[in-house]
Formats: sequence, structure tokens, C-alpha cells
Amino acid sequence: MTLGALLVRFLVAAVIVIAAGTVLARAGDVVAARTRLGGAWVGSVFLALATSLPEIVTDIAAVRLGAIDLAVGDLMGSSMANMLILALISLAPAGVDMFRRAAFDHALYACLAIIMTILAAMGLVTRVGSSVAGIGTWSLLLVVTYAVTSSLAFRVSQVTQTAGEVTEMSGAESTGSHEGRAEGAPSSHAHPMSLRRAIWSFLGAAQVIVVVAPQFAKAAEGLAVVSGLGHTFMGTWLVGLSTSLPELVTSMAAVRLRAYDLAVGNLFGSNAINMTIFAILDPFHPQPMFAVASADHILTALAAVVLMTIALGTLVLRSRRAAAREPGSILLVVGYVAGIALAYWRSVTPT
Repeated sequence: MTLGALLVRFLVAAVIVIAAGTVLARAGDVVAARTRLGGAWVGSVFLALATSLPEIVTDIAAVRLGAIDLAVGDLMGSSMANMLILALISLAPAGVDMFRRAAFDHALYACLAIIMTILAAMGLVTRVGSSVAGIGTWSLLLVVTYAVTSSLAFRVSQVTQTAGEVTEMSGAESTGSHEGRAEGAPSSHAHPMSLRRAIWSFLGAAQVIVVVAPQFAKAAEGLAVVSGLGHTFMGTWLVGLSTSLPELVTSMAAVRLRAYDLAVGNLFGSNAINMTIFAILDPFHPQPMFAVASADHILTALAAVVLMTIALGTLVLRSRRAAAREPGSILLVVGYVAGIALAYWRSVTPT
């Protein structure tokens, strides 16, 4: 297939994913508004899982094609891309107050994503090949870590909501208003959609993503061969960025709805879920991903950790004064470009 045909295939899949991502955001906002789960939990778990479907389906397809580094690079590159998305949205006029108005609970999910990415980097260093029922030891550890820590974060979130302590980190009063969290009034008033219809819309959009996402893997596999840049870099940059399109679209839609908790939770939650996908990929290959993936992914894993740490620091230490631009967001953009540049350097440097 020619380069032009591969790009067209890639872009068509991207457009469809963007449309499905918009539906996901609106449906997820209604679910958060009409239940007591809260915007932070819906964004960090349910919405994050739905928008991570491209990574799951794309990476399974890549592993079946034998492109292990394309799959692993996608997971690490997607985590980097999600932090770039967080920065770009906060720099836009509609998202200028996003860091100030998101609930404090997101610090817990950010810490979870950082811890899990560090564990994944350790797995890439040790390259342990042992497995249980076809799932690698490190992959199982990541799943257990996610299950334990996310359940703890949910309990903390529910306690603070019940006590009326979910406040803006800037010290504003805790209210049910839309400025403090996503489960406030605007979501339910802006959308007449019923909870049942929202759930079905959510599931339908997720199904569309599942069907279309494999085209990313097939197109990216061809582009990696045609360009000569290799699977590691193409997975980190092109596939990682493209499979983050649902996060971009849903987060932008959430910010327009002033559902800041959905936007922030979606991005941090997706990064944590990305690390659990290793357990899904392992059964599709004779050896665990951590045992056969290139050591170059350690670099991108650490770059993702650095970006998430910057985002966490911006979230916790944000200035009380009004600012047209958030310095932490600019630093995230610079850090992403530097990380991709390092990944490119590694791809063209002889080993």
C-alpha cells in the first residue's frame, strides 16, 4: 500500500474516532450528573476505560502482527500524549481555569498513574519472562496495583463528597455548582438525555471505537515500514498520539460543558488504565510483553512519569492569582516535545 493510501486510511479512522469520542463525553457527563458516582470517578474510570479502547484494540492487532514495540510504544506514547492534551486544553480560552476548578481527588488518580508507569518501567528493566495463565508477572502486579489503589481512591472520593469536602484546591467553598466539580447542575440541565439513553449512547460510541481502532495499527505498521523510522518511535509518537484522539475530543467536550472533573479524570485515569493493558496483550504472544519489548521504551516511560509529575504539581500547587496562561501547561508542552525528540534520537541512533 502506498504512503498516500496509508495516510488516508489513518485519517478516516481518526475522524470516526473523533465523532465517537464526542458522544462519549456527552454521555459520560450525563452519567456523572445523574448518579452519585461523581465526575472524578466517572472520568477516571468509566470514561478513561472507554477512551482507552483504541489502545486495547490497536495494540492487540499490533501484537498479532508481531509488532510488539509498536504496541508497547503506543501505551507509553499515549500516556505522554494525554499530558500534552491536558496542557493544550488548559491553554485554550475555555480551559484556562481547568486546573483551578478540578476536584482535589484527581491528585490520587495522578499518583496512581505515576506509580503504575514507574512499575512498568521497572518491568522493562528486569525483563522477567515468568507468567501465570499466560499473563506476565509484572502485568499481574500492575492489575493488582490498579484494583487496590483505585478502589481506595474511590472510597476517599465518596467520603469527601458525603462530608461536603470536595472543594477547589484554591480554597473555594464546596458547593454543588458546576465550577467545583462535574457532578453539578450544568450537566443535568444542559442535557435532557435520560440516564438510560446516556448509557446506551456511551456503549454505542465505545463499540464504534472498538471496530475502527484496529485501522490505526494496520496503517501505522505500514507507515513504520515505509518511513523507516521503526516500530518503537512510530508507536510512541504517531500511534500514541492518534489513539489519544478520544481523550482529546472527550476532554475538550467536557471542558466546553464546564465538566472539569471529567476532563482531568479522563486523562489521568487513561494513563493508569494504559498500564493494565499489558495484561490484556500478554496472552496474544508466547512471551510476556515486558520480556520481549525494546529497552528503549524505558526512556518514554520515564518521560511520561516526568510529564505526569509536572501535571500533578500544577494541579496541587496552582497559583491563586488569575493567569491567562498556566506556566505548568507550557512546561508540559515543552516536556512532550523533548520526550518525542529523545525517542526519535534513539530510533535513528545505531545500537
